[in-house]
Amino acid sequence: MKVDILLGLQWGDEGKGKVVDYLAPKYDMVARFQGGPNAGHTLEFDGIKHVLHQIPSGIFRSDIKNLIGNGVVLDPVILKREIEALEKYKVNTKANLYISKKAQVILPTHRMLDAASEQAKGEGKIGSTLKGIGPTYSDKIARQGLRVGDLLADNFRKKYDELTDKHRTLLGFYNYPTGLAEAEATFFEAVEFLKQFNIIDSEYLINEVVESNQRVLAEGAQGSLLDIDFGSYPFVTSSNTMAAGACTGLGVAPGNIGEVFGIFKAYCTRVGSGPFPTELNDETGERMRREGNEFGATTGRSRRCGWLDLPALKYAIMINGATQLFMMKADVLNIFEEIKVCTHYKLPDGTLTDRLPFDIDIKLEPVYKSMKGWHQSLKGMQEFDQLPEELLTYVKFLEQEVKVPINIVSIGPDRTETIIRGELVEKL
Repeated sequence: MKVDILLGLQWGDEGKGKVVDYLAPKYDMVARFQGGPNAGHTLEFDGIKHVLHQIPSGIFRSDIKNLIGNGVVLDPVILKREIEALEKYKVNTKANLYISKKAQVILPTHRMLDAASEQAKGEGKIGSTLKGIGPTYSDKIARQGLRVGDLLADNFRKKYDELTDKHRTLLGFYNYPTGLAEAEATFFEAVEFLKQFNIIDSEYLINEVVESNQRVLAEGAQGSLLDIDFGSYPFVTSSNTMAAGACTGLGVAPGNIGEVFGIFKAYCTRVGSGPFPTELNDETGERMRREGNEFGATTGRSRRCGWLDLPALKYAIMINGATQLFMMKADVLNIFEEIKVCTHYKLPDGTLTDRLPFDIDIKLEPVYKSMKGWHQSLKGMQEFDQLPEELLTYVKFLEQEVKVPINIVSIGPDRTETIIRGELVEKL
């Protein structure tokens, strides 16, 4: 069987966790392929909200293997905390959680370097989650990072000390106080805790699963517009969030990729700094934020809100080769009598474009198409044809523009509040 990929098409926070949880029963394995504890995938069912940062979102299904792939950067302390939080729900992580030996390890000093670097940037800060993601990926590229497999080595402490000594030197340049003793005690306790789990050569496992005709869902973190190569650089994350990242982040050949599920909100949000052409710094944006409860699952920061950006969405669909689209949080727009969609940008020289410019941090003026809102609750609706005519018109317009079918419309946070179209069921 092929590996299907599910990823975000905007600046993250699209609702990937809910969709993975919904689709998980159709798969034998769910695998994370990039990012780290900067992710916050929210799942809500049985009246309980769960936020996963590093563990794949299929973990609540006992018959599904959950793989943390080699492309992930892993914080042992946060992973230990996540695993312990799952114990009260009788989740057997020792049986169905697998960790790649090749995943990079986030050290306490990585988090300190992240904070020191962000502090030094002042007003030009990126908006980092301060989880140590960037410095860990930097060490990976510099060929000096530590991997999960190193935790099992007899000389791990020697390797750890050598790398943290380098980090201390860098922190000295920033005049950043280290105070490592307490952080290290927690870190090494977490390292010992992780040794009891399935730490494996994950590229062999996932290819064996594929070859045995089992189904794999690769779960992306963050969003396409935060990709290190194709996102709004430098206001991006440190990994490849695109579909191609699943190949390198899991050890899967391109020919083994099947469906690419692209997730997007019915509007746009962004956390932290960086360009956001359709951002609404007014009462409309504030109403959107309140209605959508737009606060980061990882950081708690309020999200910036704006209307849907079609040039950016088309760009992400093109780069990823998305085959199906899932529109999330349609219910947040219930409160609006009028809905707008950005169809083009007006450039500083007055020309119009529907393409994402090299630098979207320039002054772009969004050109909007206005549409009538449905202005009613979607509660209790279960079939696509039950949705209000105005919402169906909105979906049809977007499909015509992006030329990819929208096969899921989410109308609430719970896994039951998910409208499925027949095309998705037939393909899966």
